Amino acid sequence: MNLNYFINIETSTDICSVSLSRNAETITLKENHERNHASAVSRYIEDILKENNLKVSDLSGVAISKGPGSYTGLRIGTSTAKGMAYQSGIKLIAVDTLQAMALKVVNNKDIIKSPETVVCATLDAGRNEVYSEVFDLNNNCLRACQAEIITPESYAEYFKDKYVVFTGNAAAKISGIINNPKAVFATEIAPSADYMAQLTYNQYVNNQFVDVAYFEPFYLKDFIAVISNKNVLKH
Repeated sequence: MNLNYFINIETSTDICSVSLSRNAETITLKENHERNHASAVSRYIEDILKENNLKVSDLSGVAISKGPGSYTGLRIGTSTAKGMAYQSGIKLIAVDTLQAMALKVVNNKDIIKSPETVVCATLDAGRNEVYSEVFDLNNNCLRACQAEIITPESYAEYFKDKYVVFTGNAAAKISGIINNPKAVFATEIAPSADYMAQLTYNQYVNNQFVDVAYFEPFYLKDFIAVISNKNVLKH
């Protein structure tokens, strides 16, 4: 089997996360919750490559978690990934942020108790609003990402005959609004580059790349971050 290495970048929320994956497996992960994306993402990439004796040109691709999410966070991650892809000629891959979290749930047999289950991956959008996307247990999208105000009746169409696992950083908020015996809350799962490896590799082998010049992420919220002048493209 050919070994393909990828840098995965997750900056869609206040978590800054970078991983190195080999084919579909994460082998190194660095992340923090300090909102210092601009300095951290470059440092993490540099450190990960050095620790694994790799250069950017040794990679098969760089993957960005495309959102939804913070405008500033996604802009920092996307500009870093685009710079790596452009200067080194590697492929640029865009991974659905919500799908990556849903896949983490799908692969966790301790969470999935019944085959009649769907996964609702969420991000907090403020007040009672969330961004959510619904997936089946094959990680296929059943309902595209949308913003909605959560009420006790939300997702009623799924509760009729299925369990719903809510995950992501809005799951705890939803648990205080929806009281249904078929609702399961995996509140410990938040966006992470650790969850991107399988989707990154699948898109690579299926030639699902995005254009370095024209790709734009799916923005949601903004937060304060400082743009870094650090250059990690010296490898």
